[in-house]
Amino acid sequence: MNIKEQLYKKCQEFVENRFQTIQNTIKEIQESLLSETKSSAGDKHETGRAMLQLEREKAGNQLAEIQKVKESLSKIHIEKSSETVGLGSVVFTNNLNYFVGISAGELMVDSVIFYAISASTPIAQLLLSKKVGDQIQFRNTTFTITELK
Repeated sequence: MNIKEQLYKKCQEFVENRFQTIQNTIKEIQESLLSETKSSAGDKHETGRAMLQLEREKAGNQLAEIQKVKESLSKIHIEKSSETVGLGSVVFTNNLNYFVGISAGELMVDSVIFYAISASTPIAQLLLSKKVGDQIQFRNTTFTITELK
């Protein structure tokens, strides 16, 4: 498995883990709402239900977000390579290395650290359409693209 495939797989695992965590949270909130219904009445009861409703709404929003991330990931074609940085590119620089896809943080492949970034992040916006040898400046640091996959 090449570096791009490994990074893509790690991003898939990241999304799946987040998805499962959110699903579990929603399930726990549903169970709490059911048990809250069976317990005492009064102001305390109403406050508890309102808090759980807010939590459920928040979890629902997180679920919608992770669905969007999943969709973004599905648009990446890892078998495609390009001369310029685009969605799915593995970008090596003289400073840090990036995988342009989704924001999944720091990933390690073969003892090399990569930062999985969304195409909409400021650093990705600077990298997009650049080629090997091009330089970008980000936060007072100049990077040179040394390799693209």
